Amino acid sequence: MSTRDRALGALYGLAIGDALGMPTQSLSRADIAQRYGVVDRLLPGAADQPIAPDMPAGTVTDDTEQALLLARLLVEGDGKLDPHGFAEALQSWEQDMIRRGSLDLLGPSTKRALDRLAAGEPAEQTGRDGTTNGAAMRVAPVGIAFAGDSLLDAVVESCRVTHNTGLGIGAAAAVAAAVSAGVAGAALPEAVAAAEEAATTGGQRGHWVAGGSIAARLRWVRGWVHDLTPAELVPALDEVVGTSVAANESVIAAFALVEVLGNDVRAALTTAASLGGDTDTIAAICGAVLGAHHGMSGLPADLLEEVRQVNRLDLDAAVDGLLALRSTN
Repeated sequence: MSTRDRALGALYGLAIGDALGMPTQSLSRADIAQRYGVVDRLLPGAADQPIAPDMPAGTVTDDTEQALLLARLLVEGDGKLDPHGFAEALQSWEQDMIRRGSLDLLGPSTKRALDRLAAGEPAEQTGRDGTTNGAAMRVAPVGIAFAGDSLLDAVVESCRVTHNTGLGIGAAAAVAAAVSAGVAGAALPEAVAAAEEAATTGGQRGHWVAGGSIAARLRWVRGWVHDLTPAELVPALDEVVGTSVAANESVIAAFALVEVLGNDVRAALTTAASLGGDTDTIAAICGAVLGAHHGMSGLPADLLEEVRQVNRLDLDAAVDGLLALRSTN
């Protein structure tokens, strides 16, 4: 399996997970079970879907679109990310989403930070309380483009404007490190160990905010989930780990699924889409990490084809640009 195949797997895995979780995002686990049972296929957004009403089955959301936006800016900037250019791109993206009738707009941390930037606050301050999962959901391109010592600095740069906190950076660093290790060919346990190490270092960057440490929660959940039966896993993630937009809930839930179901991509992603809460982001992060490990051939072929067709996705150029950066960083 080539590095390019793994890198493509990371971005397409993200998109598949995102699309699976689209119709269930912001719903409770009980509501999902009543409506759909286990979400084992791509479903449309229902008319009363709180964020993606009437969206066609297979449609991706902000997770994929912001990841591709970040990929484009990284390639155009030769690996550098101008904070004001990034802010303008995010605002333009939101206006385009509004025109398309989507309610999947900028998250609370990102919106607040961009308002501060527009008001003249320095970029180092605007993300001072960003603790949600917005930076982690879009960071996979950083993991493709960077490895080794340069990875964490690139993660911090991608978080600075919107999620410049120990929690925001720690969560994004965990995802980026797991993707980067997977693209390099690491075994899945090694990739998750790299995520934990990066979360420890990343958690020391940015502004301090109160909240359970990403690294500590990741370390705990990796051991804890192995003592659970399959019937106990889903309620445990919902009720104990948490599935909200808080980075130290949803990102940890995604890695718990990687730990337990990492050898079965379909099972991991459909379980993520059925958890309740921020299902699209949990499934997207899970898909990016597993896609980087298993490559394109390890992704469910039927889901991959439908997501590519519905969204007209062709990610070859984006991946080639990101890998060109990886070879020079």
